[in-house]
Amino acid sequence: MNEKNMTALVSAFARAYHVRNNDFPIYSDGIDGGILYEEEYNSISNSMAEGILFFNPNYKGDKKEALRWIVDNNLSPSVLAREIISENNLINMMKLGCRQLIVFASGYDTMGYKERFHNLNIYELDREEMIKDKKKRIEEKEIWNKNVRYISCDFEDDNWIDSLINSTYDKEGLSFSTLLGISYYLAKDDFEKMIRLISNNVVEGSTLVFDYPTYIECEESKKNEALAKEASEEMKTKYSYHEIESMLEKNGLFIVEHLSNEMVDKDYFAFYNKMNPKHIIKEPIGVAYCIAKKIE
Repeated sequence: MNEKNMTALVSAFARAYHVRNNDFPIYSDGIDGGILYEEEYNSISNSMAEGILFFNPNYKGDKKEALRWIVDNNLSPSVLAREIISENNLINMMKLGCRQLIVFASGYDTMGYKERFHNLNIYELDREEMIKDKKKRIEEKEIWNKNVRYISCDFEDDNWIDSLINSTYDKEGLSFSTLLGISYYLAKDDFEKMIRLISNNVVEGSTLVFDYPTYIECEESKKNEALAKEASEEMKTKYSYHEIESMLEKNGLFIVEHLSNEMVDKDYFAFYNKMNPKHIIKEPIGVAYCIAKKIE
């Protein structure tokens, strides 16, 4: 991973751009201006707009609309879906008494910083350089984070789970875990090992959410794979529903909700698209979302 993870930066940009340019956003983290520095926001804006022919070889139009097209069609859909799906499920878990949010590979995610989640104990896990950079941004922007514990770890190490267990994490309390954007970059055995470690250290009734690439492809997913490869974060694998189901069941988890791109469009993007018919956002084919619960 680079010192400043480009995938994490572009995801943060996509969230910020969406909020800044829509009266009825699909998702907002409530942080004015987002976590990016303004020069980063402007730099990403320019580089994306200048690369419009990579995303859309037949595009004809100005630079401003080029950026909007790229964000709405390539950058925002999965980023926004991850956030809104996670938030809705976290709120449901809180109604059941959950008071712990664990964000694996947290990057520059800021969902847990909303005021409505200030009573949660939040654990953000990522590489040391990412954690340091994020904490610096949070402090400079004076974002309230008194309930957040930052845990530096490397998911390639065999004992990374100890970093969470040895913190203030309550192993006997209900938890909600997000593993978003992770399955793409791990070999299948490594991702299953991660699922197993998490399952072995959460109590019955705890829930986790993750997204994964399916074997179905579209132009948007191919472009995003190419972008990831260019950022030295090559996507390694794809899954079928039955592979995911089998992996979870072997590790004491069962699927409570599984969302295809059509379901995301219907359940989470429909209102936005009704209000913004000129700027439709659709979840790419080839991405699925899974919410699983610990049962034993």
